[in-house]
Amino acid sequence: MSKGRLEAFSDGVMAIVITIMVLELRPPEGTELGDLGHLWPTFSSYLLSFALLGTYWSNHHHLLQTARTVNGLVLWANLHLLFWLSLFPFGTAWIGETHFAPVPVAAYAGLLLLAAIAYYGLVRALIRCPGQSSTLAEAVGADVKGKISPILFAIAIPLALVAPIASLAICAAVVILWIVPDRRLERAVS
Repeated sequence: MSKGRLEAFSDGVMAIVITIMVLELRPPEGTELGDLGHLWPTFSSYLLSFALLGTYWSNHHHLLQTARTVNGLVLWANLHLLFWLSLFPFGTAWIGETHFAPVPVAAYAGLLLLAAIAYYGLVRALIRCPGQSSTLAEAVGADVKGKISPILFAIAIPLALVAPIASLAICAAVVILWIVPDRRLERAVS
């Protein structure tokens, strides 16, 4: 089975998710520049979610560029990932509108954990896909980032209940961890 349709569908879903998130941004009530200050929680949550989606999109792209083929399991694993990513607008809006209240931040970190687990599952499904070249498995290697990310998100969940900003800082650290796509995947593509 060709991977082109999977890539196109995934790109479309991620673009729609980002569009929904940006449509949640509302202009301030007032007309003064200072009125923008009231939007910092909403904009900050949007920025974090946009960065997370951007890193998922970039790494997903590199991952699929390295893959040779996909099968039914890969399609379902990809849908599993897209499901959790499609909930980002909800989590983003909730933490922004509640000014980073503990329970919404914990739920947001839980959502990020589930997306990270789904991405890890997609990687494993692609590696096991019949007809896949060994290049993908070699490029992924020990997948340290793929194993560390869920652990960090799992730590962020209970931490959010006592220190929501620290929890979000951990989530931002995961973005920094992933912001540069895995060089092994880039080399495998080229």
